[in-house]
This record gives sequence, C-alpha cells and structure tokens, in this order.
Amino acid sequence: MFRLRTVGAFSWRMFQFRPFSCEPLIIQLNKCIDEEQIFDLIERNKATLSEKQVECAFYNLWQLQKQKTSLLKNVACVKDHPQFLTLHNLTTNKIKLMNDDTLVNVLYITQQFAVEAHDPLIQALVTEAWKRMERFDIKVLSTFSTCLADQHLYFSPLMGKIANIVNRNLETIQDLRSLSVLMVSISSLISQHFQEQLLNKTEILFDNLSSSEVDIAKRIVQFLKNVKYRYYPLLERCNKVFLNNMNHLDLDSISKILGWYHFLQFHSFEFMIVAKKKLTQMIPLFDHPASFVKLFVALGPVAEPEEKKQLKSTILLISEELTSQQALAVVGAMEDMESRNSHLNKKIASVLHKHLDNYKPIELLKITQSLIFLHFQSKEFFVKLRKLLLSHLKVSVRPSEISILVCAISMLPSPHLDESAISRIEAVLPQCDLNDLNDFATSVLRWIQYDHTHMSSITGKQLKLLRKLDHYGHQRLQQSNNLDQLWEELKSLKADWFRESLVEETIAALQRLMDGINYINVAGIASFISRTNYLSTLLLDRIASVVIEQIEKIHPFSIFAVILPYSILNYDPPQRNEFFGTCMQCLHSHLGTLDPLMLVFLGFSLATLEYFPEDLLKTIFNIKFLARLDSQLEILPSSLRTRVQFRLMELNRAVCLECPELQIPWFHDRFCQQQYNKDIGSMNGAQLQISKMLAEVLGGINCVKTSLLSPYYHTIEFECILDKRKKPIPYGSHNITLGKLPGMYWESNIQIVGSSLPPGAERIAFEFLDSKAFCRNIPHIKGKSAMKKRHLEILGYRVIQIPHFEWNSMALSQKDARLDYLRERIFGIGKS
Repeated sequence: MFRLRTVGAFSWRMFQFRPFSCEPLIIQLNKCIDEEQIFDLIERNKATLSEKQVECAFYNLWQLQKQKTSLLKNVACVKDHPQFLTLHNLTTNKIKLMNDDTLVNVLYITQQFAVEAHDPLIQALVTEAWKRMERFDIKVLSTFSTCLADQHLYFSPLMGKIANIVNRNLETIQDLRSLSVLMVSISSLISQHFQEQLLNKTEILFDNLSSSEVDIAKRIVQFLKNVKYRYYPLLERCNKVFLNNMNHLDLDSISKILGWYHFLQFHSFEFMIVAKKKLTQMIPLFDHPASFVKLFVALGPVAEPEEKKQLKSTILLISEELTSQQALAVVGAMEDMESRNSHLNKKIASVLHKHLDNYKPIELLKITQSLIFLHFQSKEFFVKLRKLLLSHLKVSVRPSEISILVCAISMLPSPHLDESAISRIEAVLPQCDLNDLNDFATSVLRWIQYDHTHMSSITGKQLKLLRKLDHYGHQRLQQSNNLDQLWEELKSLKADWFRESLVEETIAALQRLMDGINYINVAGIASFISRTNYLSTLLLDRIASVVIEQIEKIHPFSIFAVILPYSILNYDPPQRNEFFGTCMQCLHSHLGTLDPLMLVFLGFSLATLEYFPEDLLKTIFNIKFLARLDSQLEILPSSLRTRVQFRLMELNRAVCLECPELQIPWFHDRFCQQQYNKDIGSMNGAQLQISKMLAEVLGGINCVKTSLLSPYYHTIEFECILDKRKKPIPYGSHNITLGKLPGMYWESNIQIVGSSLPPGAERIAFEFLDSKAFCRNIPHIKGKSAMKKRHLEILGYRVIQIPHFEWNSMALSQKDARLDYLRERIFGIGKS
C-alpha cells in the first residue's frame, strides 16, 4: 500500500512539472510556440532523442524562423544557444540511423542556421548523402542539390553526379517542382544537348502546372538566366504566372524577376507596368536599408520624377547604414537613373570609399563605370581606387580578371600602366578568348585617346600591344571549328577595335561554319551581323533559308532580330517574298500580344525594305495600340524613348508616302516641329565644300538653298531648281546662314512639290553620303539612305547622292575635277 501511494505521489509530481509528458515528444515539439520551449524539451530528453525527434526539433526551429519577418529573424541567437549545440552533437551520432528524407532535411535546416560547411556535422551529413545518392527519390535529390548549391559546390564531383542522375532519369521525372530546383543547381554543368532536353521536359510538365505556382516559375526563369538563354516560350509562360499572381509577389520576388528579365533582355511591358505600380505603393512601407535598397534598385530606373525624388531622399537619409553590397547596388541604380543629384552622388561615393578595400575586381569595375558615368570627381577617391586596382593586377593570374582590372584602370583620370602591368597583359594573351581580347583592346584604345587628348605622344608599347591583340584575335577566329563555341564568344562583342580589326575574319569564320546556323542561334547571329554593317550575302541567304525551313521552331519574339540585318544592309534574299511572308505568318497570331516597342521597330525595318504588311500596320496605327505604346514610353530611359518616337514617326512617314491606299493619317507634325526647332547641327567640311562649289556651278549663291526640310520632314542638305531648259532658277531671297538648319520653309500639308514649280521645272535635292551610309565592305547603300531617296523622289525631287568615296577620291582631288563632277551630275555634261 505504501509503495502504491509513493508511486502515485511521484506520478502526480511528474504530471505537475511535465504537463505534456504523457504525449509523444514529437507532438510536444509540434506544439511549441517559441525556440525556448523546443530547447527546454531537448535538454530534458537529450538522453532518449531518436533520429526522427532530432529531425522534428530542427524542423520546428526552422518553421519558427520562417514565420518571422526578416527584421525579427534571430538565426544567430538560435545557433549560439547551448541546446542547439546539444542538438548538433546528438545529430552526429544519429546519422547512420536516419532515413534518406530525414538525413537531407536535417542537412538543409542545419545549413539554414548558418552552420559552416567545414563543420564536422555538415561534412558527415554530406558524406552520408553522397553514399546514398543513387537511391534518392527526386524530391530528396533536389533538396540535397540545394544544400550543395548553398555551399557553392556548383562544379563539384557531387553536383556532377547529381546532373548525371537527372540525365539518366529525366524521362521518368514528373515533379516539376523538384526538377526546377535541380535545374538551377546543375545549370553550370550541363551541355547544350542536355539543356534542350531539360527545356523540352519543362514545357511538357508546365502544361499541368497550376497558375499559382510562382516559385516554380521563378526557378525556371532563374535557370534560363544561369544558362544565358532567352528561351521565349518558357519566359512567356512564366511571365503569365507572375502576372496572375502579382498580388502575392513581395518586394524580394519582384526585385529578382526584374533582375533576371534585365539580364536576359526579356521585355514584358505588362509585367513592368504592374510591377511599377506595386513597387510605388511600397515606398512608404520600407525604411530599413536592406529592403529599401531592393526597392530603390527595382523602382528607381522606371519611377516617375516625383517618386524618384522620394527614393533619393530616403536613400540619402539611410546612406550611412548601407553595407558594402547595398552601396554597390545603389550606385548601379543611380547610373541607370542617370542621377544628377551631386549631393547624393558624393554621399554614396563616400560609403563606397569606406568599403573600397572589401570589393572584388568585378565590383571595382562596376563602381568605376558608375562613378565615371555620373561625372563624379574626387582625386582622393580615384587615387585609392587606382592603387587598389594595381595591387589586384600584380597578383591576378586569370585572363578574365586581368582584363577587368585593366578595363577599370583605363577609365580613371590617369589611365597609364607601367611596364610590369603591360607585361602581365602580354603574358596572358595566348589564353584569352575574344571577349578578353576585346576588353584589353578597348582599354588600350582609351589609353591612346587619353594621350591624344592631353597632347601626349602615343608610345610604341601601346601600338605594339594592339598589334599583338590583333594577332591573337585573328588566330582565335581562324582556329574556330565549332559555331556554338564561337558564337558564345561573339555575341556580346561591340567595341571599335573589333569592328575595325576583326570583322572580316569574323565573317569569314561564320561563313565557314554557317551550316551550324539553326533555329536556336539564327536570331542572335542575325542581330550580330546587323551590328557589323558587313554585307555577307552568303550568311544572309543561309539565315533566310533556315528561317523558312525551321519557322515553326522560331518564336515570334525573334522575328525582329532576324529581319534587322536585311533592313539595315538593304538586302533582299533570293526568296524575298517567301522569307518575309513566312516571318509575318509566324507573327500573325501574336500581333495583339507582342511588345509595342518591338512592333514599332519591326514595322520600320520592314518599311525600309519596301514591305508593308497591312495587318501589322493596322495593328500599330490603332488608338488602343498607341495608348499602350504611350504607357510604355513613360517607363523607358529618355534616350530609348526618343529613339522609339523617331521610329514611329519614320514609319508613319513611310506608310503615308508609299502606301497612301491604306489611308493612315500623318500625325507627327507637332513632334517634328518640336524636334527640328532645336539646333540640329552644322555642316561638316565636305558639305561646306560642296555648298560653295554648287553655288559656283549654278551661277551664284542665290541659286542654292542649304539645310532645309522637305514635306514630312526629311532633312535636305542642298537644293536647287532647274527650269525646263536645265537653267538654274534663283530663289527670291537668301537669308539662311550657311551651316545651320533653320527649319522648314514649306507648309507640311503640301504633298507633291511639283505643283508649286513652273511648268517643266525640276527640284533637285543633294545629299552627301559619308561612310555610315554604306556597308563596311562594299559601296552598297544601306536601308535608311535608300528609303530617304525613295521618299524624296515620291515628293517630286530628283535626288543626287554624292558618295564620300567618289568626292574624296584621287580623281576628284582638284577643284576643277569636282566642279566637272557636279556639272555632270546636275546637267549631264562634263567640262564647262
């Protein structure tokens, strides 16, 4: 009886002090509402914790963190708690007993609490997972790949093994959530063929994806960013998911999506508009540096003037609290915003100066580019920056890093390099790809330009280095035997050195490898050819054939890039009608959804080629479309906005002149008057020569008009009128100052000029064509100049175009020869 009473008393005391003891420990852990309760249970049960209970403890600790805002998270405090160490030590002894799911979950959560990769527990968990990896199901494998990615083991044998497992089992994978995680993790290791397989599988599984699966869509876009592939079909589908779930997207998600889109050069007008609206509403909600910097970077470049002012004011207030990475992000956004707030520029520069020693070479380059663009001036800052760059240069061995450092130094107020630095450049040249060689050449050319501007002599070492760069560039192109590898190096090349020194060898390499052009790379290669101004009929004919044969695999977003070189270079492929018809057929069902900006550029490009698809033009010259375009213009940088407005005006002009039957009205009078009321420049030396000689040939300065505008606002350098007997007709008055563009002297509503002339008279427009009007390799006139001639002829002019290579030739080196040349062009006769 005594024993029973004693046991009963003991049980009652236990019940009082451990009210949940009669419940399983896992249930007790799941009921905990803060970390201390979990740690209390760990302390009292550490002798008996099973591997499942260990997992449950970790899981609940992490769930409590996830429920907190970023400001309230206390990961460090949890990690440093004595009972976390107890849990840590207990876990080490339970690893062999854990099932696969528990093993990987514990590894994942342990890493979320910032336990270092070299910690014995992490190493033991990774080692055990490695042993079991072949038997992991897809979900566990995806979580393990994330753990490795968190340790930056993107190129490790482990990640390679995961890529191999995915490759072998791709056909059986049906879980897009897990597959998307794996795609991001293994993106650094996959081949072109494997990439295509992954994208095909993703498209198949996407068909069954719920429209609310934002995280999966985000990972797919991140994967495309990682592999640098603007794959429009998936980007469009992911974009729709984002638009459908905009109310649930937070600042972090919007910021990342905009960053990925910018990197991929994927322009979604609809997403940008709704994102801008939502980000603008967030301005009053954030004042913590980490959050506000994200908002500043995402919204700043597209914000309205009033919002920009708010953003700049707040960033100024919190500038002293910015970390090194936050300050770097801010100065990059200020460059995009074209900030002219000198006080803010100086403040952010002072924060950068404070952290300057902590930045990597690529970050130092970004800082240099941004501050130079913002016209920031500080001798102290740039002296320290130069010293840092040179110290990195002395120890750097990687060509790409050395090119980055040299590029940054070349932008500084004093860009010179000493002999040792030049020797470092020369030493790595044999290892450089075309991008590195291009960066080095750009830097050397900046150096030469600086010397020229400051009246310094161009030393032999600069020219010697340029010759070596030319040699290695030509050598690399001549040895290229794979189009995909060559294209990877070529696609971002734009600099003057490349255009001057390597363009012919590059075109020759592309022609040699042109059988490799296909639906994947055709748009990129076409766009690249546009930038070279080099007319290769072989390449353009091959591109046209690929487009016609593989059009069902080419996305409508790519059509503009495909057509662009034909427009710029004024070239019709042999199968012209079939080629353009195929392109328009691809676009037809997407005209209502394509980006307005793209359609304007596309319409203009086709117009230069005298191709006017009615459905495209009716889409563009529509009130709803123009309203969408106006909304888009509001969020574009000023330079791009002006370019789009000019292209729309030029397309409007082309349609009015060349397709009057479409009855599309001319509505750009006010825009043109605003543009041409500004001083739009003066004549160059050759134009002044021609002006004086025309006056001599025509019998006086009152027989020539200079610098004027035609109906529809084409600029005309010189004009004269001949009567029916080919005699010049003097103008009534001549009060225009030579060399200026005074504006239009006709009313813009006059359509055909001939009606205002005496019977039988003709109006002649002269245009001097410099090298920009011709293809680089042959004297073939480019699209815009050909279109202008066409338009002036429709307006009643006889157009005389004077090519620079004729005017500056040896045959016309004497004045008399030039006068005879002008007489022959005007009157059809030679010597007077």
